[in-house]
Amino acid sequence: MHANEESKFTVERLRIVITPNRRKLGEYSAANVIQIIKNILQDKDEIRMIFAAAPSQDEFLQELVKDKSIDWSKIIAFHMDEYIGLPEKAEQLFSEYLTRHLFSKVDFKKVHLINSHTDDIDKECERYESLLKEKPIDIVCMGIGENGHIAFNDPPVADFSDEKFVKIVMLDESCRKQQVNDGCFLRLPDVPKRAITITIPALLNGKYLNVVVPGIRKANAIKDVLSGDISTECPASILRKHKNASLYLDLDSASKYIKSA
Repeated sequence: MHANEESKFTVERLRIVITPNRRKLGEYSAANVIQIIKNILQDKDEIRMIFAAAPSQDEFLQELVKDKSIDWSKIIAFHMDEYIGLPEKAEQLFSEYLTRHLFSKVDFKKVHLINSHTDDIDKECERYESLLKEKPIDIVCMGIGENGHIAFNDPPVADFSDEKFVKIVMLDESCRKQQVNDGCFLRLPDVPKRAITITIPALLNGKYLNVVVPGIRKANAIKDVLSGDISTECPASILRKHKNASLYLDLDSASKYIKSA
């Protein structure tokens, strides 16, 4: 693959696009979602979307909100996970990230946020699950963690057959370290140990998955996702079984898979 070209191939059902850099990754992945939105709106008057919150999504979201052809007033938004234990309006909250990068930029029909500050977290999980189940989810915009997690489904808690759509989880230490590596927290003790997450079956219920994974720190995870066993040891490996999933990489995140292929 040349440095200025993209490479496309499939691993089982999963479509892979390797892009030259993070900027191109943002452009190509956003173009994919924009086209899916337009196609769906030819047949439906409402779209339900789930969004991830992480620095890996920066370029994708920047490109997405630039597009003036999307009728956001027909889109209902959800976010896929949230920390438990941070102060309200803390900048590290995923609801705050998505508000800064997306929800304040365009006018959605409705935005459903996870409230991790309620006194009854179990009841909040039930509330959010009922919202997700009201109608099918059309598009999930997501990333993959350094330990192969999707949403906050780390290897110790990931369950491909989870009966719940939303649950409370304990965060794996490698997941918490990633939050420091990403610059979201200064020190590991600052990173919450608990979170609310949408489960793997709920994510896979999305009709289309748009997965954006840049950066060298994700290279080991991507190698495992594409060439390892499908296992909760690498939760994102299950994406190879989804019939409408597209994985966007840059040369850094794809590097170890390319060397091993």
